[in-house]
Amino acid sequence: MITLMDKHAIIKLKLAGHSNRAVAKMLHINRKTVAKYWNEHLEQNSLIDTEQADIKEIQEVICSEPTYDSSGRKARKYTEEMDKFLDEVLENEEEKSKLLRTNKQQLTQFQIYEMVKEKGFDISLSTISNKIREKRKKPKECFIKQQYDYGDRLEYDFGEVKLEIDGIIDTYYLSVLSSPASDFRWAYLYKNQKKDVFLDSHVRFFEMTKGVYREVVYDNMRNVVTRFIGKYEKELNKDLLKMSLYYGFEINVTNCFRGNEKGHVEGSVKVLRNKLFAGHYRFKTFDEACQYMHNELIMLNEESKIKEEIKHLLPYKPRLELADIKVAKVNKYSFIRIESNFYSVPEYLVDHKVTVKSYYDHLVVFANNNYVCEHKKVDGANEISIDIKHYLDTFAKKPGAIKNSLALKSLPQLKSIYDSYFSKYPKEFIELIRENKDKNIDQIIEILSKFGKSPLKILPGIAVKDKLELGHRTRLQTNKYNNICVGGIRHYGHH
Repeated sequence: MITLMDKHAIIKLKLAGHSNRAVAKMLHINRKTVAKYWNEHLEQNSLIDTEQADIKEIQEVICSEPTYDSSGRKARKYTEEMDKFLDEVLENEEEKSKLLRTNKQQLTQFQIYEMVKEKGFDISLSTISNKIREKRKKPKECFIKQQYDYGDRLEYDFGEVKLEIDGIIDTYYLSVLSSPASDFRWAYLYKNQKKDVFLDSHVRFFEMTKGVYREVVYDNMRNVVTRFIGKYEKELNKDLLKMSLYYGFEINVTNCFRGNEKGHVEGSVKVLRNKLFAGHYRFKTFDEACQYMHNELIMLNEESKIKEEIKHLLPYKPRLELADIKVAKVNKYSFIRIESNFYSVPEYLVDHKVTVKSYYDHLVVFANNNYVCEHKKVDGANEISIDIKHYLDTFAKKPGAIKNSLALKSLPQLKSIYDSYFSKYPKEFIELIRENKDKNIDQIIEILSKFGKSPLKILPGIAVKDKLELGHRTRLQTNKYNNICVGGIRHYGHH
């Protein structure tokens, strides 16, 4: 394709006296092209001096960029037979998209091109790509701008974010809730997109606003739509239906692949991800990341109209209990298994059944309707959360078992204190933990660490005994020394 720069070079070189062949060689173009633009230049300049010359039109031709008119050219290789085959392929693609309800498995242009080649057609990839675009081209859709009243509409969506926490890079999830009326955007950070997380984000948001929106809008995520029935019907998630019944909001599910139907929250995911984590993505702990996000969201929403909108929300209802109630049997290691992971309970419950309230981030254990203990949930599979205080009676009977126990090794600080100060005194170590079992593990570690540096305070009986034995040995040695010395003086004095 000849550019204006090429046209300029052709004219200048010809004016300098070079032949068409020489110009073509210097510019690496066809000499017929050189002749075309040089003859056009001469022709337009010769018309300037004529009486009926349209100077403006002549100027436009001389100064215009080169153009290539391909509108009248017919495709020489693209045949009618090939066109019919391409139509069949694209029709099958449309049918597949409707059946699977996804456009993520469409054939690429290159795959269709390979199918055309396999049929024996001789055609280029660019030609097939252009024809596919031409056949798939649809008229641009007109969108109707919406305006909502306060309290009418809340939009919900999930978004991914990459963070480095404690030196490990992983994918986390933003649960984003957005109000188009007040331009209020809020989010919660989670480690997954499971159902309990999805429900928890709603409850936390309604607790924060102390009221409920009349309608909540979702896309077709799994936490919302359990399955599709026919072409238009959708079966909604039972837990979402229960939440809707309790709080009183309407459920609005958008059409497939229609992100514009909840455009405010679609934009909010991008805005919050960029504003919150584009510049700050390293954190020591997950809790630190959550607290940072909370503080930043407060500042980002300072200009929103949320305070005014809260006045128009549906009345507040007490926090909805979201726990899954499960019954678990305690195994011989005093563990219960919840969601592929193990959690310790007090040793007296071995071989008994307990009731577990499982929340998205923690679980609470009950026995005979009485509170027993609770754990933070652990990530992964076959992981163990263990509390050393659950095994004190067994350790008292088997003090030697504590040295290599998982309960001790799961707490590196406590293990270090034991190895440094208590390896010879396991019973005293266990007794100190028992005396402080009402305190949390950090407080217990601090207490043991202080005592470890003052052995007389930790093990008074043993320390005093050692001290008496040391004093007794010292006196014996002193007496022997005195006897030698006194005896010697008396001996020399006698002589």
